[in-house]
Amino acid sequence: MQDFRMKTFLQVCEDMNYTRAAEHLCITQPAVSAHIRYLEKTYGVPLFIYERKKLTLTRAGRLLRDSARRLQNDEEHLAQVLRYTAGLKNINFGATLSVAEFMIPRRLIDFCQSDPDIRLHMLVFNTDTLLKMLDGGQIDFALVEGDFPKELYSSLLLSMEDFVAAGSPRAARQYQGASVSDLLNETLLLREEGSGSREILQTQLSKRGISLGAFSRIHEIASIGAIKELAAADLGITFLYKAAIKPEMAGGRLLPLKLSDFHVSHPISFIYRKGTIFEDDFKRIFEALAGK
Repeated sequence: MQDFRMKTFLQVCEDMNYTRAAEHLCITQPAVSAHIRYLEKTYGVPLFIYERKKLTLTRAGRLLRDSARRLQNDEEHLAQVLRYTAGLKNINFGATLSVAEFMIPRRLIDFCQSDPDIRLHMLVFNTDTLLKMLDGGQIDFALVEGDFPKELYSSLLLSMEDFVAAGSPRAARQYQGASVSDLLNETLLLREEGSGSREILQTQLSKRGISLGAFSRIHEIASIGAIKELAAADLGITFLYKAAIKPEMAGGRLLPLKLSDFHVSHPISFIYRKGTIFEDDFKRIFEALAGK
């Protein structure tokens, strides 16, 4: 099990504040300071520096943080592996909303049918939250459409998905062959901060010299279902994965906007912490989900 001082260190890395870390750990601030001093003495290097009333990690501190997070994640997975020996097959993972709702249900059906003893525990959050959960060992791997630090995570390509502008039949007719800049008078129906879909849109708009603020109005909504209903009612246009609007496309309620300058496909990635000792296990799960 991970040393309690290392848990204190990781909490300070999360909060970057001794007082808040003490509150989260339910210990005193002097105890937090003592734990950090112990680690610094043990490793012979400073882990934090305090300048201009701001706490920052040293290079050694960053290295220890990343290594400790990998160990924490492996410890959680090891506990599951040990439970497997008792006949339990619990698989804890996370997925972003678009992936969970529209891209992997069929894959999960096949996966579960391949082994009736499997027990899935899937959490659904935006990309930012899933990365934090992965770092904290709360999940073993994640299926995300958002960008992530390639230096921290290993990734496997699950699929490539079309990312499109979408709107009502009126919008589809009006903007046939138009450019992204022609949409700026429309209300933009946008996912919340931290969502992979929003990050992709911001990146694509930036490449075209357009900011989110250029749209006449923005409705920020953390529900894909609500976004689709508003768009189908001609109360705005949106950008999301084509897989997410297939049912509405079949009924003619919501259609892709066939723009002249927006042809985007984005990878759906299976990610896990680099350096994990359980990489072979994760690759086997990936192959099962990918149907390989």
